[in-house]
Amino acid sequence: MEDSAIKQRISHLVHAVSDFTSRAGVSATVFVLLLCFGITLSIMGFPGNWEVGFATVVSLITLLMLFVIQHTQSRHQKVLQLKLDELIRASPNADDLLVHIEAAPDNELIEREQGQVAHHESLRESDELEVIEFKKNPNEMS
Repeated sequence: MEDSAIKQRISHLVHAVSDFTSRAGVSATVFVLLLCFGITLSIMGFPGNWEVGFATVVSLITLLMLFVIQHTQSRHQKVLQLKLDELIRASPNADDLLVHIEAAPDNELIEREQGQVAHHESLRESDELEVIEFKKNPNEMS
């Protein structure tokens, strides 16, 4: 139970970092700081220890942001997949076997993809494409 609470706190912290760093103001601030640092380095004659320190800090931040982005993207992808699975379940004409298809072996994915491509090609060839007409709402003004 304690392990789960720690994971949730870490996840919450990672999402907070992601939300903070995705703001335009943060990007502008980082740009200004980098510009100031570059100017300061040139004025000071490019001291070697400053460059090493800067490179180390930038590498650490890059590695941290890599994991932050991976965590948030993975979570967003899972949420989107769950929503799509729910839409498949709710649609009476949908193939229920597509729910959780992302866990299927590669050969099954290839077979399903080829089947869908063949189905769409046959519809194009036979001109059986369904035309959907949208009727205007009588309450809307033209």
